[in-house]
Amino acid sequence: MQSRNWSLLLLSLATLAAATTRTAPADESKADLQRITDTPEQYAQRMKWFGEARFGMFIHWGVYSVPAGEYGGQTRYGEWIMESAKIPASKYEQYAAEFNPVKFNAREWVRLAREAGMKYLVITSKHHDGFGLWDSKLTDWDIGRTPFKRDPLKELAEACKAEGITFCLYHSIMDWHHPDYLNRRAWNDTATGTPDMNRYMVYLKGQLKELLTGYGPLGILWFDGEWENAWTPERGIEIYNFVRTLQPSIIVNNRVGRAPPGMSGLNKGQGVGDYGTPEQEIPPTGFGKGVYWESCMTMNTHWGYNKRDNRWKSPRQLVRNLIDCASKGGNYLLNVGPTSEGLIPDPSVERLRAIGQWTKPNAEALYGTEASPFKKLPWGRCTQRADGKQTTLYLHVFDWPADGKLLVPGLINQPGRVKLLVGGKELPARKAKEGVVIELPLQAPDEISSTIAMTIPGKAEVTEARVTPSKDGSLLLEPVDAELLGKQLRTENLNGKPDIGSWSEAGDYARWPITITEPGEYEVTAELSCEAVGTFTVEVSDQKLTASSPDTKSYRKFEVKSLGVVKLAPGNHALAVHPIADHWQPMNLRCVLLTPKK
Repeated sequence: MQSRNWSLLLLSLATLAAATTRTAPADESKADLQRITDTPEQYAQRMKWFGEARFGMFIHWGVYSVPAGEYGGQTRYGEWIMESAKIPASKYEQYAAEFNPVKFNAREWVRLAREAGMKYLVITSKHHDGFGLWDSKLTDWDIGRTPFKRDPLKELAEACKAEGITFCLYHSIMDWHHPDYLNRRAWNDTATGTPDMNRYMVYLKGQLKELLTGYGPLGILWFDGEWENAWTPERGIEIYNFVRTLQPSIIVNNRVGRAPPGMSGLNKGQGVGDYGTPEQEIPPTGFGKGVYWESCMTMNTHWGYNKRDNRWKSPRQLVRNLIDCASKGGNYLLNVGPTSEGLIPDPSVERLRAIGQWTKPNAEALYGTEASPFKKLPWGRCTQRADGKQTTLYLHVFDWPADGKLLVPGLINQPGRVKLLVGGKELPARKAKEGVVIELPLQAPDEISSTIAMTIPGKAEVTEARVTPSKDGSLLLEPVDAELLGKQLRTENLNGKPDIGSWSEAGDYARWPITITEPGEYEVTAELSCEAVGTFTVEVSDQKLTASSPDTKSYRKFEVKSLGVVKLAPGNHALAVHPIADHWQPMNLRCVLLTPKK
């Protein structure tokens, strides 16, 4: 894995839901290359298990676990140690002689995943260092070179079958060790001759055929390492088609395609694969029905084993991450990095078991559910399950109300049966002007997340969410509350905070419904980033402010800028930010703040 921002990665994934034919950009050799496609019904059927699974285990394991993050007096490395420390290939190969995971027990690993509530498992058959976890006939840079004379992939595949877990493989496109990989490193001192990507493609296909025919049927082939210029969109389509020909029902992630250079995560995969893969982040909003995605994240700060990395996320955070993904229609792929002995580190084991204590009694509210009908909930998240006649809303309450009254804002439907999911205690509920109010016990049943199941007739109907004043009278307009209109505009997550980005089209704009309770003048400020000065307007209640975006030199560097003052009367309004076409430069918008003038 590489620590990258995938916030812009799903520009073309909406087209995946329709599974339309994709034609690669023209080049001299493969101008007519087309991606294998399904009918919409076939695509939905192929993705069905994935859309219901919600939770998977990622495993990064290889010879990089031998140095355990340490090299040359530095202790900050993980699975990228060969590249980051520029270890010569001849020296790096020596780690294979020390890779002897005699304590590896595939059944224990898979049982741990099942106990945590995970439905599928993805392990690195080959990472960027080129080392294979199976004995390939095409190279000796694999498990066959080690003292460990077993096949961990075969053992894991068999264990997954026995435990009812879907077995999947990660496979790196990039290869720092192979002599024919085009972007050869200067420190690859074992490679000779001139790199040849056509020869490398033969090698890549050969290894993939070994995996697909020797360890299948696989649920997913999870590609990575596609961003260098050695890879092209045409090669991505070629490999996608090769994989789907060998195993038509397999799912392939979007990283089989090529990310355009210089644009981190932008248009990730160019629509070649079947689903999107945000990394180390959960998108601020979902991507709509029929668009599949999965957030892959670590438990600490490394993917591969680093013995000094003790910055572990709490079970509380991990469970809430899982719920957050499900509430937005996505999956959560949570990583473990085993040791060179073949053990999953104890802190990972402890957290997985703690997660399982939540997933087991709350399974109904997680697996096979759909995204929340609510844009935002102040106290937690929501998943739902509908059968056409009625809908069950699963309210995941993170912040239990101190007064015992939970408002489900904007819900139009009359509540039916309402109960605590765990224990089944019935809860009184009534329709109110603001939505539905549920009477709760004063004590939260689960300090991590308590689930309330509420049935309603038909589909969930929710009024337009409006931004209302806070206690000091100000209104904070954030990306999650915005209606994004146009071709490219979408919510991102730069620097760990949501923002509105991909604002390349001057016709795209953002709109917020707001409610004013106190009349008066409001100062308008915004938090922005831009690499060149552009102009835009803020329009609300027949008033228009014209402003320019600051040149912050980077889309990741934000500044707060005053935009002017507007006068607003009590009632409902809509505030919109529009580019001025002739003077527009792409910008990122983190928030707009309306502050009452004293």
